[in-house]
Amino acid sequence: MLEHGGRLRAAAQRHGVALTDWLDLSTGIAPYGWAIPEIPANAWSRLPEADDGLEAAAQHYYGARSLLPLAGSQAAIQALPRLRGPARVGVVSPCYAEHAEAWRREGHQLVELCEASVPKTLDRLDVLVVVNPNNPSGRLIGTEQLLHWHARLADHGGWLVVDEAFMDCMPQHSLAAHSHLPGLVVLRSFGKFFGLAGARLGFALAHGGLLRVLEEQLGPWPVGGPTRWLGSVLLADAEGQRRQRQRLSEDGARLAALLTEQELPPTGGCALFQTVCDAKAAQLHDHLARAGILTRLFMPLGLRFGLPGEESGWARLEQALRHYREQNA
Repeated sequence: MLEHGGRLRAAAQRHGVALTDWLDLSTGIAPYGWAIPEIPANAWSRLPEADDGLEAAAQHYYGARSLLPLAGSQAAIQALPRLRGPARVGVVSPCYAEHAEAWRREGHQLVELCEASVPKTLDRLDVLVVVNPNNPSGRLIGTEQLLHWHARLADHGGWLVVDEAFMDCMPQHSLAAHSHLPGLVVLRSFGKFFGLAGARLGFALAHGGLLRVLEEQLGPWPVGGPTRWLGSVLLADAEGQRRQRQRLSEDGARLAALLTEQELPPTGGCALFQTVCDAKAAQLHDHLARAGILTRLFMPLGLRFGLPGEESGWARLEQALRHYREQNA
């Protein structure tokens, strides 16, 4: 198992801070969301059915012709490498580490690339994996560039897999509208933007033939009935999405400004997180952890900060950062 953010129990044991006393900024998940409506009893008592409105709501929200609901986009990350024979796979790195690990685990030849080296490597790749915007750098690759890469891969039967887990606040940059093209797979996460990671819902957007093969690989009922019902409701709530997008964008800018004020200017980020590259990132991570603030350490890149959800969290983070700056002045 690779290490991920959100492991509060392990952090509580390691640093001797009670579980209830943590401010968790380690995950890049929205710290606020929707009031959960009452879930109908039959969503719990009946097996999930595919004609319940979830696919239609998701297609409209993402602007995609065809998609497959998943138990989080992680399900597709692990399953896609099983759908190809031995392949040479490029991953634009550093990025979410599960991508490289999933292809490596299935025996594919893995090549970790920087963005600049992709064009000269494409003709020798069967699959290229891109996280856009990148996690943890926040780097956004333009739509035209990605479509050009896709066309070159598709010419020899290759795939472009684009993980858009953090794309909801800037949907104009999404490849969802192009996901019906053969050889293009777009992955979307529900839990991050909607603040409901525990629901375990995501989507694979691709042409129908590939989705049918992926569906067979995952088996029946990959998403539970209550999650399907909740996803249908929230994906259709355009006004709630507008409010969430505005608040997250404002708070992402607020976090970047706070870090800059404390002499830790972010090197990149998006609405849901900001990343600081600093030679003393591990020291800062430990300092914050001793204060009960959990961040995500990416070595050697630096430290990723998620958003505080309440004013008390913002004040607590500012105080801890100021204390760190004074100690290291």
